[in-house]
Amino acid sequence: MTSVCKDDKLKVITLNSNRKLAEEIAAHIGAPLSKSIVTAFSDGEIRINLEESVRGYDVYVVQSTSDPVNQHTMELLIMIDALKRASARSINIVMPYYGYARQDRKARAREPITAKLIANLLETAGATRVIALDLHAPQIQGFFDMPIDHLQGVPIIADYLKTKELEDVVVVSPDHGGVTRARRLAERLKAPIGIIDKRRPRPNVAEIMNIIGNIEGKTAILIDDIIDTAGTITLAANALIENGATAVYACCTHPVLSGPAIERIADSAIKELIVTNTIPLPEEKNIDKVTQLSVAPLIGEAIMRVHNKESVSSLFD
Repeated sequence: MTSVCKDDKLKVITLNSNRKLAEEIAAHIGAPLSKSIVTAFSDGEIRINLEESVRGYDVYVVQSTSDPVNQHTMELLIMIDALKRASARSINIVMPYYGYARQDRKARAREPITAKLIANLLETAGATRVIALDLHAPQIQGFFDMPIDHLQGVPIIADYLKTKELEDVVVVSPDHGGVTRARRLAERLKAPIGIIDKRRPRPNVAEIMNIIGNIEGKTAILIDDIIDTAGTITLAANALIENGATAVYACCTHPVLSGPAIERIADSAIKELIVTNTIPLPEEKNIDKVTQLSVAPLIGEAIMRVHNKESVSSLFD
C-alpha cells in the first residue's frame, strides 16, 4: 500500500450511511476523516456543514445509498453541492453500494431507468468521479459521462473461501444474469460452475425451474451481487440440497437483507452466508450464519491509486 504524505491534497469525508467503513478506509490510507456535520431542519430537510477548508483538495466522499435510500441519496447530493461551492479541486464519490441500480433498463413499458437517473443527478450536482463496487449491471458504467472505477468483491470472497479448504466445490449462479460473476469466482477457486434457471413473476418473488450442471455430491457455493429479501438465494439453496448437494454456502457483495431475509436465511439450507460491509449490518442481522468481510483495504488502495494516477484495474490481475 502507498501511504499518504501529510501535505497531500486529499481529504476523506463520510456521511451517515456507513461511518465505520469510512473510518476503516481512512485508516488504511493514513488520512483522518475530515470534519463535517450532517443534521436536519425541523421539517426534515438535510443540513450539511463542512467544518474545515476543502479548497484545492481532492475530496473522496464515502456513502452507500442503502436503506433509507432516499435519505442517503439526498445527503450525498447536498454534500457534493457543498464541496463544489467550497472550491474542492475534485469531488470523488465512493459508493460501496449503488442504490437504485436494479432498475437499469426498461423491462416493461413506461418504466423508469433509475440507475441512469442517479448517474445524472450525481453529475449535475458536481461530482467528478465515481468509485463503485459490484454494480448490479456492468452497463451502468456507461450511464456516466465522467470517469468511473468499478471494483470487484469476488477476490475478497474467494480469498476467504480458500481459507475454508472446501472439497469438491461447484460455484452456482442463482440466475442466468450472474453467470459472469460465478465464472470469476470459479476461476479463482478452480471449480466448475452451475446455473439455476429461475423465473421472476413479480419483483422480490422467484421460482426455481431447473438446475444446469452437475451438483450431486458437491459443496455448492451460491454467489450473487445483492441479497435483498433472500427469496431467490434460499430457494436456490434448498433446491441444491434436494438435488444432491452435500452443503451450500452463499455469498454476496451487498447484504441489503430487507424484510424477511434474516428469518429466511436462518431457516434455510445455507450453512454460511458470506457478505461484505458495503452495507452495515445492525446487531439483529448479525446472526451466527452470517460472516461479514471488510472491503476497506480494497477501496483504500483504489483511492490511493486514483490519487496517485496509477492503474486501478491491475488490482484484479
